[in-house]
This record gives sequence, C-alpha cells and structure tokens, in this order.
Amino acid sequence: MNFTRWSARLPGTQRRAAARSDRGSVPAARVEYGRPSEHGPDAQDTPGDDALPSSAAAQPLTDLSVCEILGRLPALVALVYGPDHRVAYVNDAYAAAFGPREPGAPAAVALPELDELGLLPLLDQVLRSGTPRTVKSRKVPKGGSYTITCTPIELPAGTAGSGENGVLVFASDVTDHAEAAERLRASERRLRETAVTLQRSLLPQELEQPDDLRIAATYQPGGTDAAVGGDWYDVITLGAGRTALVIGDVMGRGVRAAAVMGQLRTAVRAYARLDLPPHEVLQLLDGLAAEIDASQIATCAYAVHDPNEGRLVYASAGHLPILVRDEDGTVRRAEDHTGPPLGTGGWMHTSGTIALPPGSTAVLYTDGLVERRREDIDEGVAALERALSGATGTPQVVCDRLIRALGVTADHDDDVAVLVLQHPTRTGPDAELFHNAALELLGGIEAAPRARAFATGVLASWRFPVELCDLGVLAASELVANSLQHGTPPMRLRLRRTDRRLIIEVTDGDDHLPRRRRAEPADEAGRGISIVATIASSWGSRRTPGGGKAVWCEFALPDS
Repeated sequence: MNFTRWSARLPGTQRRAAARSDRGSVPAARVEYGRPSEHGPDAQDTPGDDALPSSAAAQPLTDLSVCEILGRLPALVALVYGPDHRVAYVNDAYAAAFGPREPGAPAAVALPELDELGLLPLLDQVLRSGTPRTVKSRKVPKGGSYTITCTPIELPAGTAGSGENGVLVFASDVTDHAEAAERLRASERRLRETAVTLQRSLLPQELEQPDDLRIAATYQPGGTDAAVGGDWYDVITLGAGRTALVIGDVMGRGVRAAAVMGQLRTAVRAYARLDLPPHEVLQLLDGLAAEIDASQIATCAYAVHDPNEGRLVYASAGHLPILVRDEDGTVRRAEDHTGPPLGTGGWMHTSGTIALPPGSTAVLYTDGLVERRREDIDEGVAALERALSGATGTPQVVCDRLIRALGVTADHDDDVAVLVLQHPTRTGPDAELFHNAALELLGGIEAAPRARAFATGVLASWRFPVELCDLGVLAASELVANSLQHGTPPMRLRLRRTDRRLIIEVTDGDDHLPRRRRAEPADEAGRGISIVATIASSWGSRRTPGGGKAVWCEFALPDS
C-alpha cells in the first residue's frame, strides 16, 4: 500500500483535471463524457442518469491523499509502525471515539483501547507474519463493539516511521449488530430455560421407592447449544409389591417435544393403573401418540417387577435394550420383543422377561447416553456394558459413574436420562423383615376354614399386633370366599410381608375382575370387596399372564 497519492479510473468516465474548490461550496454537477449527442457533435453535453456526485468534479480522485480519504471515513482508522507499534496516524472518527493521539508514542501508552480490546498481541503477529488478521465484535469497556482488521503495510518515505513496517488498524462499529445478536442469544437462553423448566416439571419430582427395590434416576439436558429434548422416566407403584419402570424419548427438540413427553408420561401412569401387561400398555400408547401429534414419534420401554417372580416383564417400542448386571459382574441384554417406535401404528407388541435375582442391577437409558457422531450405536451400548460391569454402589452412585464413564458433560449435544434399579440381597436382621407364605386352595367347604387357620398362624408367627392380625385374617377370609364363589381352580392364597406393609393376594383361574359395588340391605352377597376396601390401605385386581386373575389388598405396618 502506497501511503502518498491514490488515483483511480471509474468505468464510463474520463480522467480530467479540475480546479479544487472549498469543501463548503457546492460544485456544479458533473456531465458525462464519451456519449455521442443525439443532436450532433456540436450539441451541448447534458447530465447523464449515472452522474457522479459533484465533489468528484470539484476535486478529482487523483488529487486526494490517503489521509484525506481515511479522514472522511466513518470507520476508525489508526496506523502504527515499528516493534513498539508507535502511532503514525489516527483519523477523525478514531479521535472522536477515543480522543486525539500524539504521533510517535507507543501504542501501549498512546492507544490503551487497543490493549483493552486485546489487539497488541495481534499487532505483533501481523507484523511478524505479514498476513492480515480480523477479529469480530470486540467490546470496549466504555461501550461499543467493533470488528477490527489489521493489515500489514510499509510506510513510504516522507512519513513518520518511513521505511519501517507498520500495521493499518481498521475498526468498523458493529455495536447495533452486536446488541441485536446479544438480544437474540438472550431470547434463545430464555426459550431454552423455559423448555428445561417445563421438562423438569414434567419429570417425577421424587421417585417412588418400592419395598423390594432401590431406585435412582438422572436427567441431564444437552449443552447450551443443544435444544431440550423429550427424554423422560418414571417409577409407578402398582400394588401388591409390583412396580412399573418406564423410560422414553420423544423425537424432536424444544418446548413441543417436552409437551408431547408430558402427555405420554401422564398417559403411561393412567394405563399403568389398569395393571395391564407391558405390551398392552405400549399398544395403547401407540394409538395415543399418533393422536397427540402425528408428526412426532417416540421410543419407550415399559417393564414390571414382581418380587414373587424375581424378574422383569418388559416390552419395548423402538427403545434401546435394558441391561442387567448380575452380582458377579456379568452383564446381560434384554434384546428380544422390541417393536417399532410409538406413533407408527400397525404393530402388535409383545412382552418378554429377563431375570432380576437378588444382588442384580438393571439400567434403563435413552440414546443420549450411548449415541455418538461417527460411531455405531452398538459401540456405545457395548461401552455402557463395560462401564456397568464395574459399577458398584448405590443406584445414585451407579448413575453418576455411568454418566462419567460415557463422557457425558455439561456441553453434551443431547439429553440423557438414566434409570437404575437394584434388587438388594438381604441378610441378617434386614432379611427377617421380608417373608412369604402361600397355601394352595383345593376348593370345597373346608377351603375357607383352612385359609383362615393358615392366615392366623402365619400372621401370629410374624409377630404382628393383634389388631393387624385380626384385620389380615378377615381380609384373607373375604378374598378367599370371593374366589371360591366366583373363581375357578387353581386357587392360591399368598401372604407377604415387607419392612413397610402386609400384602394378601388370592389368585384363581377365572379372568373376570371383581368390582366394588354398593350392596342393598336385602342382598345376601356382594359385600366382600367393600369390606376389604374399607379395612385395607389399598386393594386391586389384575389379570395374570397365563389366564385367570389376582385380587390383592395391603395393610401399612405400624411404625416400630
């Protein structure tokens, strides 16, 4: 760059000399040359449509110095030279923004604003490399944002620092753009915070803790650059010691996905109260998901734990497999019985089982935990298996270890939900609080007395208070009588105690579920279920997988 004179040839014009005029005067309009006149060569020139401003006629570009041109620019311009970046020139806009500067002074002293903008190291780099550099939206402490380009030049003879290498600093005021961008970022932050708040409010605020399991869960939204997704989990107590465990993921981002997730979670809890098999719950959810939003699909895994069977009965709608870690560290996958995601329709879901013996740990999770770009998702699941095989401790500790082992941080690009349940091994005094007893009922007139005698002896051996024993025997007698009258063989009475409740359950071969109804004074029957519902803490019924039904009731144990 030659820091003396600057000349240029404009297209469609001819260079011509013109007398300089004062800046305050209004020069005559420029006429266009080089265009033949329609009235002949002697006709007067008339102004063209693309005439340049009159200042060009008053002062041609060949007579303008670089200092004059830069001095009229609205951008901030400064010229520094030498290793100390001494000031050679600042234009009027620079002086108006930061004040006049003394030529010859080092930039570190004379141009403190460059230091505040962090440009002094950049000036060194440009001076050494001879390559221009640009930094965007640098904010000065006094207010204002600038995009700054530093260009290396060689100062010509007759100027301060002539013959030395220098740097031309060109700063464009982008304060309006920077403020608009900041407002946009603030709006996006508020939207994300709203979505995160909605997401967390729709998740369980406190997990239900069944008697036979220890459960913990973790939800971590994606980083600030990732919109909130529709991951969710839930734990639902079904009664009779059974527990439903749910995890799901709505495809999509933002408030809309979170809203769909909330509707699905509410529906799952409602369907779970019907105590249906897992595949029937997913079948109902499949139709509902299409009604809520046909453009959204979701994956879901629904599992039920029954302490009497020591296993998980599960169904999956396009979700990742449940992992179970045995006490010896062996990890198993529940890979079968996986159907398409919810909302696709036209699929008959089925249920599968996986053993959950004492001492084992099961993990339900969403794809954000194991899915990585440029990696197959099976590799992520395999990495989770390896991490789970060595993860011991409480369920919350296992959650945290899996999150760390899979490299999930606050800047992760996807939501992550993890649900961990443990079936603890009970020994010593703790084991004395958990007992089971069962009696096969063969039918006949002696079945009811045998059931009462069995319940009386078992409850007395468990050292329950007399009042609780009497209520337990009455409930067992009514449930057995109802089964004998309305059910079919095989029939069984099961008594179970935990550290918090007494559970009485009767199963038979008939699949008609009893209903509580109001008996009229003259009715001789129909009061058994009402009596059970009145004296027990809760009661319910469900169909069993092999046909038949189970009717149960619970009594809360008094605090010891």
